[in-house]
Amino acid sequence: MNDPLFHMISGAPAPVAPYSHAVEAGKWVFLTGQVPTDPDSGAAALPEGIEAQTRRVMDNLLIVLYGLDLELADVVAARVFLTHFEQDYAKMNEVYQSYFAADRLPARTCVGVTALAANALVEIDCIARRS
Repeated sequence: MNDPLFHMISGAPAPVAPYSHAVEAGKWVFLTGQVPTDPDSGAAALPEGIEAQTRRVMDNLLIVLYGLDLELADVVAARVFLTHFEQDYAKMNEVYQSYFAADRLPARTCVGVTALAANALVEIDCIARRS
């Protein structure tokens, strides 16, 4: 097996901690969790509400995926972290599901947490596999 590749993707949000946007090991690509920061300005205010924040997170993940010549159809698993689980779960799911084909939903875990970076309401990471 080749050594892992550590990727920083041009145009993706600047990291809020010491990490790579993605790490590739063989055919597996592990994307770091994205929060709803603006890729053009990390200092910009976060979007208001769980729907807008979920869209921004998914769009940030797409930037990373596209930067690696991957797409959402390559995602096999995702983890979702919510700071207001009971309040935001259904609304987050509506937005999240709209990004995937109905017959290509990745395996997923969703958990409630006490806090996220940048005071975000949602963070999502994922694992993709190259064909």
